[in-house]
Amino acid sequence: MVGDTGGYGQESRPDASGHRAVAQEDELRIEAWAKSRENCLAEAVAAMVECFADVAGVRPTGVSRIRLDEACDEDLLAALLDEILYRLDAEGQVPVDVEADEAEDGLDVRLALAPLSDVRLTGAAPTAVAWEELRIGPGPSGWSCACAITTH
Repeated sequence: MVGDTGGYGQESRPDASGHRAVAQEDELRIEAWAKSRENCLAEAVAAMVECFADVAGVRPTGVSRIRLDEACDEDLLAALLDEILYRLDAEGQVPVDVEADEAEDGLDVRLALAPLSDVRLTGAAPTAVAWEELRIGPGPSGWSCACAITTH
């Protein structure tokens, strides 16, 4: 499951994971880091959710599994975040926890979901992921990713 938010990047232990969001002019920049690509992707979801909702202590009412076909890492990040935006907009569901695992020819993701009405909103919900600043990749201490998201 997703890790803590105690650090601001990979300057801490090599096995540490975390995330943060940084407000910019008309968007938010989310950053995430973890030892593996899959955990980094899960941290990115947590960062995006924390931009608009406090899910601490919220119990999920359902679990959903999604399969993302193998693609370049940037496409996987964008597809996963777009899936979260879709569930938020179309189904009124927000993930309170997420796990991602490498699978043959893709990525398996488990989302523990709660109704948006069960969480405390702390900001405007995101509406889109900006491709221009999206990045994900391995580094000396594990994986990191970042992207900008717009809100309405």
